[in-house]
Amino acid sequence: MQPAKIPYFERPLFFFDQTRFRKALAEGAKPALEIFKDAVGGADSQMAERFREGEDVRTLVHERALFVDCLLHYAWHQYDWPGGISLLAVGGYGRGELHPHSDIDLLILTDGTNTGSGRAPDTIDNIERLVAFLWDLGLDIGHSVRSIDHCQELAAEDITVATNLMECRTVVGDDSLRERLAVKMTPDKLWPADEFFAAKYAEQRERHNKQQAAEYILEPNIKNAPGGLRDIQTIGWVAKRYFQVRTLKQLQGKGFFTEEEFAILQSGEDFLWRVRYGLHLLAGRAEERLLFDYQRELAKQFGYTDSGTQLAVEQFMHNYYRIVMALRELNDVLLQFLDEAILQRGKRQTVTPINERFQLRDNTIEVTQTRIFTEQPSALLEIFVLMAENPEIEGVRAATIRLIREHRHLIDDRFRSDARNAELFMQLLRSRRGLSTQLSRMTRYGILGRYLPEFGQVTGQMQHDLFHIYTVDAHTLQVVRNMRSFRSPEAWQKFPIAAEILSRLRSPELLYIAGLYHDIAKGRGGDHSKLGVVDADAFCRRHHLPARDRRLVCWLVEKHLLMSQVSQKQDITDPEVVHDFAREVGDREHLDYLYALTVADINATNPELWNSWRASLMRQLYQSTQRALRRGLENPIDREEIIEETRSQARNMLRAMGLPVASVEDIWAQMGEDYFVRESADNITWHTAAIHQLQCASEKGEQKDTLVLTRNSGPGEHDGATEVFVYTPDRANVFAAVVTGLDMLNLNIHDARLYSSAAGYTLDTFYVLDESGQPLLDEPHRLEQIRNTLQRELALVEDYSKIIQRRTPRRLKMFELKSRAHLSTEPGDHYSTLEITSADRPGLLARIARIFIAHDLRLYNAKISTLGERVEDIFHITDAAGRPLLDETANRQLEEAICRELDAHQVKQQRS
Repeated sequence: MQPAKIPYFERPLFFFDQTRFRKALAEGAKPALEIFKDAVGGADSQMAERFREGEDVRTLVHERALFVDCLLHYAWHQYDWPGGISLLAVGGYGRGELHPHSDIDLLILTDGTNTGSGRAPDTIDNIERLVAFLWDLGLDIGHSVRSIDHCQELAAEDITVATNLMECRTVVGDDSLRERLAVKMTPDKLWPADEFFAAKYAEQRERHNKQQAAEYILEPNIKNAPGGLRDIQTIGWVAKRYFQVRTLKQLQGKGFFTEEEFAILQSGEDFLWRVRYGLHLLAGRAEERLLFDYQRELAKQFGYTDSGTQLAVEQFMHNYYRIVMALRELNDVLLQFLDEAILQRGKRQTVTPINERFQLRDNTIEVTQTRIFTEQPSALLEIFVLMAENPEIEGVRAATIRLIREHRHLIDDRFRSDARNAELFMQLLRSRRGLSTQLSRMTRYGILGRYLPEFGQVTGQMQHDLFHIYTVDAHTLQVVRNMRSFRSPEAWQKFPIAAEILSRLRSPELLYIAGLYHDIAKGRGGDHSKLGVVDADAFCRRHHLPARDRRLVCWLVEKHLLMSQVSQKQDITDPEVVHDFAREVGDREHLDYLYALTVADINATNPELWNSWRASLMRQLYQSTQRALRRGLENPIDREEIIEETRSQARNMLRAMGLPVASVEDIWAQMGEDYFVRESADNITWHTAAIHQLQCASEKGEQKDTLVLTRNSGPGEHDGATEVFVYTPDRANVFAAVVTGLDMLNLNIHDARLYSSAAGYTLDTFYVLDESGQPLLDEPHRLEQIRNTLQRELALVEDYSKIIQRRTPRRLKMFELKSRAHLSTEPGDHYSTLEITSADRPGLLARIARIFIAHDLRLYNAKISTLGERVEDIFHITDAAGRPLLDETANRQLEEAICRELDAHQVKQQRS
């Protein structure tokens, strides 16, 4: 903590004319605040322009700090100060670093004689006036007023305070105060190196956990996420405390880091500083999150352009992730080195041989001699196998991590084709514990991407869409982590079917291989499922898997989206849909593996996608397919058999309720076959009893023709949603009225079953979730609110035009997801199928319903599927006469009109 050699007000700043500034202050023609503001505005504009022109960011960051030093110097001297007081810069500003909207952390340091109780009221008043002046000036200051002794007391209690004071420097005033403080802050008096290191290491772990311990979040925090700026600072704080130096550069040549590591540290910090500087300018505030809002603009500013396979923003973020991954790796190495040098220094260590290549030093693994990887390259894989098989191994010694990094270039085609290495990797996949931890460690140390070059291609590759929250490689590792978690006791509660499957799979490693390869071909163009099969097949052959296992893995990679698509987009109550899916699956083994892969995949894409509704759909499809496979694919379920069985069960329940058989049969006579095929006996009983009650009321002269029922589904096929049942005269605008009413209540529709009775009524069931993706709580007033709202909307149905609008989510505004519509008619169907893909937004279903009204279309059924903030909805429609749409020219025009209307609506909402 050496004092500055040149006073700040005498240092050259070519963009700030200090002579002119002092003259303006002396003349007093303008208020001082205006003069200061003019200087700040001019400096901000000039430095922003220099940044856009590509000037070195380190120059800008340090010059901004130097400029603020000057302002503070002149502001300080507007007031009279006694001796024994000074103004210090602390924290990042203390290091001489300021980004456009960084906090300016200040410490007004006293010797305790001027600001104590009852003393020096003029000094206290001056401090208050100075702080107010700086706030009025628009500087983002954080300040404290403390004596030297008070600083020492706080620093002893709080590691953050101690860290900030380590980097303090005097801006103006008596520098001897800082020198006296520095004496009290030395490691022999406060926070010895071992305690300081332990505290900062714990602080980093807590910070990483808050950031989901992932450097690959798609909207990363460039300061606090793993591999971010705070990780670089943590290395600096601990190293400077231990070695008693002021800058990391002073450690060059002292064995703390290699020249290559120092270059990675410096270049990584340069890149992150540039991103942060641009982020602050774009946001107009101290924004540390690299939100989608800013990624595109920064990519453009930094010169990235769209290519044939990657958007500019994807290239920019790919570079970002690779850099933070390298910094995360370096953070591991250097902190492990410091752990050994500080915490383990002087301790008696136990060395336990593992084999001729590796040994344990206490609980960390290391090589027995430095040429191990050169002489036996297979050891580059073996070390991870040993860690997976020995849970007592807590980590890798720093010197060994460095050796791994220095020798990873040995993993080439020859290495990959070596049968010994193939067996080692399969041994890792078959390990009973630690697999996902070791795969993550292999990724950080650059081993996995070299052993599996195809995985290396997707390392750091972002998926710029509305529902993935991880890069491809991070998502892939999370899939494997999820698969492994299905073996835990907790999984039997949250994922009971997956847990049961994992407990009996004959070869779980086949599932993990499919997980590693299911998205391996992302970003290449074309169907990644089919392209990934080629890589998966090559892996299986290189690792000598039997033909049966190879076929299973390749099938899983190719079909990894099948089960989620069928469960969410098709009517899984239809026995033909289940039979077709069962025929595609073929046997129980393929079904089990596919179910486990699908659940792991959905939860690794975005945890918010997995809710009780999707769980119920997956469970229903899995169980229905099991029954179909047991029955035999050559014996599909007969529709008449289903209808008779369902009617019989419902009839018995209604008889127990006391409903007249004749009334029940009269109501059922109006229903089509599909109603009894798709609805459960429980639902039919519920509907029929309510319709009978409505009819009885009508016979008594009560003028009621509409029925709205609500309930939370109990155990069964749809136990993950709230059911809303509507029975009303069949009119063109019923669907529009219901979906608009539900949208007004902030409810999301996830499925809709629509039927028309021969008596001229429509029977519609909607399955809804709240905004958090959960069924409604069993609160009578909430369900009553739904009923009242829908009754009110249905009363307006003859002249219905109201479309409810709510605020468009921020993330949606950043994605130009063009709507797509496809209309088709299968031979023999009495309806046409309309598939719509669009960005989800408030009022979307209501808008679609209005389009149907405008084109005189009748809706037969709807399958609503929301993936993050993208919808993939399927509608079965007919013309006004109930016929399928067969005119190809008219159909294409209809598709174009739908897309045009939806995209125009999206643009309008984005602007609102």
